[in-house]
Amino acid sequence: MLNKIKVTPLAAESFGVRSMCTMVETPDLALLLDAGVSLCPYRFRLPPHPTEFETINKIRKSIAEAADKAEVVTISHYHFDHHTPSYEDWLVNWTVANQTARQIYQDKKVLMKNPRDKINASQRQRAWLFQKTGGKYAKTLEKADGKSFAFGGETVLHFSEAVFHGSEDSMLGWVVMTVVDYTSERFMFAPDVQGPMSTYTMELIKAAKPQMIMLGGPPFYLSGFKVAESKLQVGLKNLAEVVEAVPLTILEHHALRDESWRQRTKQVYAKAAEVGHKVMTAAEFVGQENSLLESKRKRLYIEKPPSKEFEKWMREGLNEKSSTKPPM
Repeated sequence: MLNKIKVTPLAAESFGVRSMCTMVETPDLALLLDAGVSLCPYRFRLPPHPTEFETINKIRKSIAEAADKAEVVTISHYHFDHHTPSYEDWLVNWTVANQTARQIYQDKKVLMKNPRDKINASQRQRAWLFQKTGGKYAKTLEKADGKSFAFGGETVLHFSEAVFHGSEDSMLGWVVMTVVDYTSERFMFAPDVQGPMSTYTMELIKAAKPQMIMLGGPPFYLSGFKVAESKLQVGLKNLAEVVEAVPLTILEHHALRDESWRQRTKQVYAKAAEVGHKVMTAAEFVGQENSLLESKRKRLYIEKPPSKEFEKWMREGLNEKSSTKPPM
């Protein structure tokens, strides 16, 4: 699909973690998109299973290796599965204080979502903290919203205006999308657009005319709880338009947190097949089986009961679990 732009997903729901972290390489540039990874602290009233901790530990190492190669790191928004914080946390982010984030961002050009404009209160605070901690080690910190940046001979990064994190009345704020443009090839990165649920966001994606897109799908697991089913249906309709327009779609993130995601996206796969296009997960894109650990957490605890030591750790309070590495 792309010959000169190399796309390597490093972390994603189909790998067993919350993330969309991806390495993109052109002849001019090594780029690390959204270098964050997290686990859900409680799903089905259970903390992450030991298998999930083993997975995030392995993926953290992969992201660190990619960061060593990267010249530029992006931050589409300030949720912790999209950027790495600088405090110690062993429950959600698998981070060592003042070490994990520093290794990722040190001496990098960081192109980031504007920390003051079109941003909700919680993300504004996280953006401020990032600039004071991990971000202070960067070579440069630059606001990316709506801007383009040229590298080497023919690589250009185009950043969208801030678009909604989901629907247009979302309380979750805004994100920026990225297009990597090299000669006649275009890869688009559209994290947390949740479908996209916003039809305006869908039109921006189509106007960019990428040959490949990695996109965050609708959050089916929140249906009727935090997100109205009608909004999910809009997200599915818009996603069907995207796959019809883009030859290869890597569908990831929120969509894969529900075990019924494949059934829920049946119409999307049908639309892609109808026009000869492809839809796949990040794991499928790299030739691996899907490892959807969060959606299977309850089953993991039944099929692979944890040790007595781990059960003891589970009984600790939230702060204790965050500050104490789980016995695996």
